[in-house]
Amino acid sequence: MRVRVKNTKDETMFPGLDYEVSRAARVGNVVHLQGQTGIPLEGGGFVGRGDPAAQADNAMRCVKTLLEEAGARMEDICKVTTYVTRSSYRELVYPVLARHLGDAHPCSTGIVVKALAEPHIDFEIDVYAVIPEDRE
Repeated sequence: MRVRVKNTKDETMFPGLDYEVSRAARVGNVVHLQGQTGIPLEGGGFVGRGDPAAQADNAMRCVKTLLEEAGARMEDICKVTTYVTRSSYRELVYPVLARHLGDAHPCSTGIVVKALAEPHIDFEIDVYAVIPEDRE
């Protein structure tokens, strides 16, 4: 199952590239999400320019929506990988993640990178979830 399939030629990041991507993909009871940041699901500009915590908050709201559209819940999240462009941003984004993740208790990896896809993106998260077999 593919969720929110879009063509990159209609997006701001790769307007000349004719390529189909999914915001989420579910195979059996496993759900993978496209990296989420300050880009809202419904468009309308970038959320949190210069504010990694706001980018993280938008990303996590998008994560919740995409998981639900794929039949999963926040508590199904097993693994997250977070990317920030400065190590000092970790203290800003991790409280936001904790608030959204609640009792999910996923495995987590945090990576500091030189840059993300656009200069104004300071935070991105990859999410992997597994839907329990008794709820499939």
